[in-house]
Amino acid sequence: MQFGVSLSAIAQQPVGADMQQAFADICTYVGAARDLGFDLVYQGQHYLTDPYQQLQTMPLLARISAEARGMGLVATMLVPLHHPVDLAERVATMDVITGGKFTLSAALGYRDEEYDNFGVPRRTRVSRYLECLEAMRLLWSGEKVNYDGQYFQLRDAQLMLRPVQQPHPPIWVAANSDAAITRAARLGYTWYVNPHAKYETISQQVEMYHEAAGAADSGAPERLPIGREVFVGRTHEEAFASATPYLGGKYEAYAQWGQDKALPGNENFREPFEDLARDRFVIGSPDEVVEELSRYRSLGMSHGCFRMMWPGMPLADGVANLELFAERVAPHLRED
Repeated sequence: MQFGVSLSAIAQQPVGADMQQAFADICTYVGAARDLGFDLVYQGQHYLTDPYQQLQTMPLLARISAEARGMGLVATMLVPLHHPVDLAERVATMDVITGGKFTLSAALGYRDEEYDNFGVPRRTRVSRYLECLEAMRLLWSGEKVNYDGQYFQLRDAQLMLRPVQQPHPPIWVAANSDAAITRAARLGYTWYVNPHAKYETISQQVEMYHEAAGAADSGAPERLPIGREVFVGRTHEEAFASATPYLGGKYEAYAQWGQDKALPGNENFREPFEDLARDRFVIGSPDEVVEELSRYRSLGMSHGCFRMMWPGMPLADGVANLELFAERVAPHLRED
């Protein structure tokens, strides 16, 4: 199992926070993760992120590629809000910058604010998403592309900048709903297992993914990447005391954005933190974290993209979490 650190929460900071200092802290944090043996850096994308301000994904990852040298970079992009020519060029650029260590995580998005202000009808998001991915894969071939889609039309479009990885960088499909997961499986895409659902839901969805892939004979992979919220303390009580003020605030914002409504079932992110965390977050002593993450590894997870620091958390606390994970957790999960 490979391990990555997610910047998705620390690239978001409360309004009024010094974002230049936040960026400097991110550089320090990524350098610490690199030195501690983490394999990946992950960053998600959102726009209009009230109550947080957020650094945008591609510029941030391009800049921190220096601190992350040797690590893979993974960017989640809200694909339906982008044009395939522009996004294909940016992905190819990132693959060159990283020496062939870039992965695109393709998301639909779920927030009305984003779709409304981009002038994209939310009802079109799935078809735009699929068209954009299809057009990009054609563009990355380097051949002239003529494409007649419902939303995108290309005429003799030839991408001269080729990605290092051929035929193209890996594509992970970030999906929450059963329909999106089975669609990814039928099309042979790697499902990026969402960071918000509980273990029972994920276990059922992993089985569903493999059944759909097998029925379609799509060649979808057996092993999958997963996102989780992770905090390691010397004791269970210490871990919860350290994580609750910051992780709890992040999920209050998710509740405001409607992230819980994008999940299957009747999820409610407004419930008390102890109830919200149960079987969803990985918080505890080193032994508890090893036990919990081992359950996900047994489901066939190849990569863990872990959010280990959240808006407002002091940098020292975030780095201490990385250090304790690297020393007391990672060695057990890297074992064959």
